[in-house]
Amino acid sequence: MIDERLSRTTEAPSAATVSTAFEDAFGRRPDGVWAAPGRVNVIGEHTDYNDGFVLPMALPQGVRAAAARTADDRVRVVSLQEPGEPVGFPVDVRPGDVTGWAAYVAGVVWSLRSAGHAVGGVDLAVDGDVPAGAGLSSSAALECSVACALNELFDLDIAPADLARLAQRAENDFVGMPCGVMDQMASVACEEGHLLFLDTRSLRAERVPFDTASHDRTLLVIDTRAPHRLVDGEYARRRAACEAAAETVGVRALRDVAVDDLPAVLPRLDDEQQRRVRHVVTENARVEDVVHRLRDGDLDGIGPLLTASHASLRDDYEVTVGELDTAVEAALSAGALGARMTGGGFGGCVIALVAADRAAAVFDAVREAFATAGYAEPTAFTAVPSPGAHRVR
Repeated sequence: MIDERLSRTTEAPSAATVSTAFEDAFGRRPDGVWAAPGRVNVIGEHTDYNDGFVLPMALPQGVRAAAARTADDRVRVVSLQEPGEPVGFPVDVRPGDVTGWAAYVAGVVWSLRSAGHAVGGVDLAVDGDVPAGAGLSSSAALECSVACALNELFDLDIAPADLARLAQRAENDFVGMPCGVMDQMASVACEEGHLLFLDTRSLRAERVPFDTASHDRTLLVIDTRAPHRLVDGEYARRRAACEAAAETVGVRALRDVAVDDLPAVLPRLDDEQQRRVRHVVTENARVEDVVHRLRDGDLDGIGPLLTASHASLRDDYEVTVGELDTAVEAALSAGALGARMTGGGFGGCVIALVAADRAAAVFDAVREAFATAGYAEPTAFTAVPSPGAHRVR
């Protein structure tokens, strides 16, 4: 039995709740409600903007968007997480016109219209339970719930992969966060009970079964609650280093460098680029290895690969912080089969593959280690692969 501390502590956003919020704000019923999940990446970190491989899964936590078309050319949006009057802007919004949380909504409208899609006026209410700042893609869940709503409301008939690209562009070029496409693809394309093995260059996706319960295993997500430190600037710096290294080596992206190529490639780079390249290249190989093991039913065999991923992110990519390293070390000491940071780093979450009957003990070990170190108390929940974006009402 899972310890109640590892269960979801808040009620998931419901269609009824967000519909009521819509009616309260706009005085009418929405035309529909759409949901998009957050994600946790099992392995494949900082590979997506290098055209590499990733292996995320959708979480039960997500964002729900109630929406209805209007007769004018304005967008109005309210959020249950950001009380106040609706944020409004014209449909021909441009980057810089809207800031804060509503910029993610405005960015989706801008991205769709910039691509030639006829998006008109709309009212929206959004409600979510993805922990903000935890590295679980709350922003992608918001973008994709809104994108799915607009796609259906305005009969745009945009395929899921294209919708993910448009949502990514909203975050890259409107909000200003240079993320890869993994978060948005996971939010729109994942399936219940499966991980999404994604080639971020071609967007070829394969669903890989991930049934921890039948193996008496649990994937524990530990939110370290570490405040993100210099995330945007450091993220952009690492992306720039990877792009510069690829140019020096003469490849389109680091995805095109194999592990066996490293002895010839690394001496051509400066010290920082060597570390970044070594992580990306070996991480791509680890993703493929995890997929092969899962196909063969070797769930426990992925544990050491998760731990190796964390070491690479700590030593070569340098995106961990004390809370992340402490959580991984404590989880492994308490018997986790493997553990790693997940997300962009500099804070956020750790995942640990654990025996189902050891989940509470592993979490207790992490809590004790955090108390000893003087860190804020972490939280945790058990994750199961959930559906991607869909209409719920």
